[in-house]
Order: sequence, then C-alpha cells, then structure tokens
Amino acid sequence: MISFPKLESWNATTKIATIAAMVDKQRILCRVPLKIMHDKYGATDEKPMYCVNRHREAIQEAARILIENNEYEKDGSVLISLANL
Repeated sequence: MISFPKLESWNATTKIATIAAMVDKQRILCRVPLKIMHDKYGATDEKPMYCVNRHREAIQEAARILIENNEYEKDGSVLISLANL
C-alpha cells in the first residue's frame, strides 16, 4: 500500500519540490521540478509549494503510478515529468 503523509519540502537551489510517499514503511521521495509545475499548472518561483498543495492529488497519483511501475531514479526517488501529470 502506498500512502502520502503530509511531508513536503522545497529546494530553492535545484528548484525541485519533494513530497514523501510511504511504501511498506519505507519513505520514497517524489520530486517535481518547478519547470514541470510551471508548464502544467502555472507555478511561480515565489510560491512553488502553493502549486504543490493545490495540485497534490494529481502529483500523488503521478508518483503512485511511477512507484507501482518501479520507475525509480538511481537514488531511490521518483522524478515526476510533464508526461506523468
């Protein structure tokens, strides 16, 4: 079972938002670049996490599909692309 606790962060240097997923008691970091959120949802540099909160269900669903398909990055995270949303 995949769950999504309310754990999130913003990295201003890499401009990537991260939400957490829990899979069998293991935390998986699910990353979304600002450019993807801008292209899909009109996110801005000033309030990127507002976009994450507003579109949380779609982002979580994209992350869920990547996790279920074992599409992990080398570091064990999942990277959500425009095609995933």
